[in-house]
Amino acid sequence: MEYRRNAPDASALMTSARSFGNYDLSSALADLLDNSIKARSKKIDIRCVRTIGEPEVRILDDGTGMSLDELCNAMRPASTNPDAERAPDDLGRFGWGMKSASLSQCRLLTVVTRKDGVIAGAVWDLDDIDDWKMGVLNDAEFAAIASNSLQERDGTEIIWRRCDRLSEFGAVEGRGFNDLVAHAKSKLAMVFHRYLAGEEGLRKLSIVFNGDTLKPTDPFLRHHEATQRLPHETLLLSGKPIDVQAFVLPHYSKISSADHERLGGEEGFVRNQGFYLYRQHRLIMSGTWFRLVRHGELSQLVRIAVNIPNSLDSIWKITLDKADAQLPSGLRARLKDIVDTLKGKSGKVFRSRGGRIRTSDDATQVWAKYVRNGEIRYYINREHPLLAELLESDDDAIAGAVGAALGIIEDSFPIFSIGEDVGSRPEMMNQGAIDRDGFLAKLDAALPSLLNHAGGTLPALAALLRITEPWASQFLFVEEHLKSKGWWQDA
Repeated sequence: MEYRRNAPDASALMTSARSFGNYDLSSALADLLDNSIKARSKKIDIRCVRTIGEPEVRILDDGTGMSLDELCNAMRPASTNPDAERAPDDLGRFGWGMKSASLSQCRLLTVVTRKDGVIAGAVWDLDDIDDWKMGVLNDAEFAAIASNSLQERDGTEIIWRRCDRLSEFGAVEGRGFNDLVAHAKSKLAMVFHRYLAGEEGLRKLSIVFNGDTLKPTDPFLRHHEATQRLPHETLLLSGKPIDVQAFVLPHYSKISSADHERLGGEEGFVRNQGFYLYRQHRLIMSGTWFRLVRHGELSQLVRIAVNIPNSLDSIWKITLDKADAQLPSGLRARLKDIVDTLKGKSGKVFRSRGGRIRTSDDATQVWAKYVRNGEIRYYINREHPLLAELLESDDDAIAGAVGAALGIIEDSFPIFSIGEDVGSRPEMMNQGAIDRDGFLAKLDAALPSLLNHAGGTLPALAALLRITEPWASQFLFVEEHLKSKGWWQDA
């Protein structure tokens, strides 16, 4: 057989590499931070700035740095075999990370580094890359571009210029750029939260992003006293350990607005339930059920941490951008059992916040119970302030219609259906407000009427809400909301 060399065109391949994976700014930065962690960095400084409308990004670490030979190898596309055995703490895989992540955002990639006091620098320029021509910096060029701190200590700095993917048609507006940066900060605070907190025996890492030190965002809210933690469970796959720990988050009424917004993210609590897949304690995927179950309201408080070693990358089919994976068939049955158990626990959290007929503090209830001559009847409490306002309306027609509607609801109370459901599937029963936003929307709609019933003063409104359901049992949550609206004056 005759053989001939058939190397790829440099410009075509490197331009195509810009579309490897599905990188945005946050995932591209995360790929570079993986390399900094491997280099044993303690502090990483990220700067995303605009100069005359043109974005520039710098990622500087205080790791071990690289020699010129090591730098040239790191700059080479596909520099390592993804099937090669690697150190347990190695967060890389394909040998494409730094190149594909960087070039997904920019056309001019510069890397400057210092190891044992010796400096080196190299450049890939997609507009001048014929025949795999890579620029190597001399000392003067290094001094002109490297940050001052890198000229004084070991480490590595990656510089993105001509960031066409961070702009539209070569320019980006201030607000749009700021939104990109804010999103990246938020994502990195969660992706590396275990490193930022120094958990699991990891070396604690500091990430400073445009002058702000990132604080870890724990998706499991483990510091909250109402969070339910299940014990760690170790599953084996191909003889390798996989650590699994499940959590049931507190009811929304027990979570501060800041925590709720941070944990809900851009798509809310329901979309963020599910598995959180970590590779060497670095978050890969979040908010997925791997098609084991559907996203649902009663499981929205369930989050399950799964940590896998890098030796199982091929089995999990980790993607190049380290943003996706596939659940191995050998784990599906056990993980589904865990999920099914937790859905019941999540539903119980909501049921425990539902309405009761009588509580120890004798708060005004929505429903009341009448017992006489061996008969029990449930009726809607006409003395509830929200209903009393309607029933005492000056408009007799409105008052009469409201009273008739309440009577119809009571007469149609589905007692037998409720009894059957409680007896056969109590874990699925839930009648309380399951959504934070929905609860607040109903409260906001009721406030004018309640304020009128309270005599028109905010202190009286606060006192009324404190003794009236469904708000009394979730009063701290209600108080926080009223303060944010400027409707709060303590009684």
